[in-house]
Amino acid sequence: MKGQPVKSIKLVFLLSLVLTMVIGSLTFVPTLNAAGDGSASSPYTVSQAIANQSNTLKTVQGYVTGQPTASSTVVTSNYPSDYAIALADAAGETATSKMVYVQVPSSYRSQFGLQSNPGLKGTKVKVTGYLTSYFTHAGVKNVTSMETGGGGTPSDPPPADTGSYYDSAQGKTGAALKSALHNIIDDHTEISYDAVWDALRHTDEDPNNKNNVILLYTGRSQSKTTNGGGVDDWNREHVWAKSHGDFGTSMGPGTDLHHLRATDVSVNSSRGNLDFDNGGTENSEAKGNYSDSDSWEPRDAVKGDVARMIFYMAVRYEGDSGEPDLEMNNNVNNGSAPYIGKMSVLLQWNDQDPVDSMERHRNDVIYNDYQHNRNPFIDHPEYADVIWQ
Repeated sequence: MKGQPVKSIKLVFLLSLVLTMVIGSLTFVPTLNAAGDGSASSPYTVSQAIANQSNTLKTVQGYVTGQPTASSTVVTSNYPSDYAIALADAAGETATSKMVYVQVPSSYRSQFGLQSNPGLKGTKVKVTGYLTSYFTHAGVKNVTSMETGGGGTPSDPPPADTGSYYDSAQGKTGAALKSALHNIIDDHTEISYDAVWDALRHTDEDPNNKNNVILLYTGRSQSKTTNGGGVDDWNREHVWAKSHGDFGTSMGPGTDLHHLRATDVSVNSSRGNLDFDNGGTENSEAKGNYSDSDSWEPRDAVKGDVARMIFYMAVRYEGDSGEPDLEMNNNVNNGSAPYIGKMSVLLQWNDQDPVDSMERHRNDVIYNDYQHNRNPFIDHPEYADVIWQ
């Protein structure tokens, strides 16, 4: 009689153990537990990334749980855009406090954006970027690499093989990155203002009609030979208005192809020397472009183009060698001062309108055939946020 309770206890224990194993097998979800040092070969877990929001460049690995839309909101279906993903150490994680929000740069949205790739949810992704707040939440911004699984191939790397061109800028942020990029692109080969005509016929060529150029604000394809001063001719638009710094058409900023574009004459006149901002009245000739008394909003298809040209000018011209010191600010109505705004809006446009094939073509042509320097923000649009945010 004394041995009976012991057998019962053993039986209950065994039944409890089996039940625990069954329940555990039903509720198991993949998790990442191994801590790393933040390198590409030993990435941080998401929990490490959350605990180390120090604006340092690190690699983080986690499972895609959805798209963040606010500091405490991650949607898991009907994704509104391709701009961001949330990662967690467990594929089924629902607590946003255990997630890190990743800002997806334009060059990676075609593969890693959830609106375009809703099936990415639950996939393991490895991201390299700066550990800093995004949506006022633990985040990874200014991403330089994204991979699926434990390895894989980064999506849509910069199409131009720039080799070691940007080596001296690696690992830098803020003013240090701006200075490094300036030194890389400084002292370019300058051309005359007359030579800009022929250069634009090459840089702005319509890929579908070699006899035409594409006009910046209207998007119209027009004969290369119809340049001049007539109402429907095209002329040379200074995207960084030449009166902002009063550099005119002198060799250097006045003839720098990285911000000169073929533009309809009368539309060029309408834009004048206005700063850039959202809003205003739609231009009757260039639909999709808006203006008011102190600002110009270009059509959506070239908002990013305009922003990246302005970023280039603010880095290329720093006041050395007798050149103007051009800078962005968050104002409009800058007049003849060497400033252009609004910086906050231009940064938004950089994200909103990703780099396209025409921009890449221009960058390559200017580098190979004319100035022998590149626009870093076409090769690496993420640099803008690293410098100015």
